[in-house]
Amino acid sequence: MDLLRRILGLQPTGEQPVTPQETPETPSDPVVTSPGGAPTAPLDPQLEDLMASEGRTRQLPPLETVLTPSEGARLNYGQFSDVGQIRDNNQDSMLSMTLSMTGNDQDPNFGLFIVADGMGGHEDGEKASAMTTHVIAKYVTKDIFVPMLNGETGGDADRPTIIEVLRNAVQKANDVVAERVPDGGTTATAAAVMGNLAYIAHVGDSRAYIITADGIEQATRDHSLVQRLIELDQLTPEDAIDHPQRNVLYRAIGQSDNLDVDAITRHLPPASYLLICSDGLWNLVTKEELKQIVITHQDNTQSACEALVNLANERGGTDNITVVIIRVPGKK
Repeated sequence: MDLLRRILGLQPTGEQPVTPQETPETPSDPVVTSPGGAPTAPLDPQLEDLMASEGRTRQLPPLETVLTPSEGARLNYGQFSDVGQIRDNNQDSMLSMTLSMTGNDQDPNFGLFIVADGMGGHEDGEKASAMTTHVIAKYVTKDIFVPMLNGETGGDADRPTIIEVLRNAVQKANDVVAERVPDGGTTATAAAVMGNLAYIAHVGDSRAYIITADGIEQATRDHSLVQRLIELDQLTPEDAIDHPQRNVLYRAIGQSDNLDVDAITRHLPPASYLLICSDGLWNLVTKEELKQIVITHQDNTQSACEALVNLANERGGTDNITVVIIRVPGKK
């Protein structure tokens, strides 16, 4: 009940409402962060310049038509989070909400799915990731869920788009975390699925993958130092696996006043899967293994989640492990 109240913006007695801090007009320098609060080695000036120049987001691809589902079809999802084998607390947070309606209008399914990986020490990481999921869910509920329940399905030019709502929600989460957990931070990958489209707002190195029977594709881009070096051909993917600064992020929620949020819109084929996970999974399980396990379990998305987490734990469970898998209705 407390979670639902926080999502809807209803404050329990005695609790003060969250007031996001004002964003200054001048951008601040990027802050180097490392998940788990572990100290990082100093970066040389060349790498600092590289990270300072980063901050551009990729353009959105053209929007496809949102398709309505077949009668009775709905989003199917599973989720699982585990502390792993090394840590003594779980700094990951996840949240899933779905809205499925049937009637004359045949409105498309809608779902919100969030994975956040906290950083900054024992309690700060937990607080940062939990606050982020709550704030994002609150704004999506207010600006998307409630209008849909009221039958407001579009046509209002003044209403923000789904991707605009998501980006604004992540920005609000950044303000709240920076104000209330100054020593904490978090990644966030939030996906709103409507019909056959996925709208994704992304910061950090949690990931979203699109899986079909034919292959697997990473839909998000890691905001990590090693990924940037790979993109500049200064590091190979093989060398990045054991790089001493592989956990260093140049973009995270709560770490700077001005946050650049990646906005991604992707088409989801019928019977495909959207997989969202923290780095505790993808660091230990390869892309092909992700695909194989999801396809093997087919419609049982919960069993697929549990199998993936179990595999990561078998390989050491060196971090918290969180995964959400969403299956899109339809036939292959």
